[in-house]
Amino acid sequence: MNNGPLEVLPLTGERTVPGLEQENYWFRRHEVVYQRLADRCVDRVVLEAGCGEGYGADLLAEVAARVIGLDYDAATVAHVRTRYPRVDIRHGNLAQLPLADASVDVVVNLQVIEHLWDQGQFITECRRVLRPGGQLLISTPNRITFTPGSDTPVNPFHTRELNATELTELLTDGGFRVDAMYGVFHGPRLIALDLRHGGSIIDAQISRALADEQWPAELLADVASVRTADFELLRCDDDAAGRNIDDSLDLVAIAVRP
Repeated sequence: MNNGPLEVLPLTGERTVPGLEQENYWFRRHEVVYQRLADRCVDRVVLEAGCGEGYGADLLAEVAARVIGLDYDAATVAHVRTRYPRVDIRHGNLAQLPLADASVDVVVNLQVIEHLWDQGQFITECRRVLRPGGQLLISTPNRITFTPGSDTPVNPFHTRELNATELTELLTDGGFRVDAMYGVFHGPRLIALDLRHGGSIIDAQISRALADEQWPAELLADVASVRTADFELLRCDDDAAGRNIDDSLDLVAIAVRP
């Protein structure tokens, strides 16, 4: 449970933080995945590898037996330790996880792997620290829609973005079995907001941020109004939802350590 007044980390573009109107769209887009995956963490020992601001680790701590948070940035670690006391926060490198072999039931890694230089090494480390049958829950922006038509990420903090096929190959090459692939999509209300803002509320936000322009009041109000319920998380690998994974905004994979 959060204690005291909200403390806000600086918004650098490398991570999302709660409590900021202009960041609310991205925060809610991340939060919906934590909410939908929380059931997989009930009564489990969970590692969130790359926990960032800590709001997600704290959400998972509501249901998990224990949540270990890990981040490379010392200031972020200090923030999480103060703001979210029920998270066991640690400072460390995701390429060398500071945990014993087979010591956790679930590894959560949401919107992080696209920041890593050695993605394969990280996946190897996840397999090492997971118990047999343990799950790696991983999300990342879909390269096809996030940086369309280019292999150079639009976000300067990203090293390599992935599409669904590439993410699957990364996981299977690292010794995991991919049990499911989900996509994050705009629901009806966000589709309406897309139309209201020239076809894409995402592009409307990015264009203002890149130009360092003041946001129109209507755009700021619409972004501030976004809630997790405005996003849909749909399983796409079996075509049951009738949606193409390549059209998704973010990819969410459920991978199992044999």
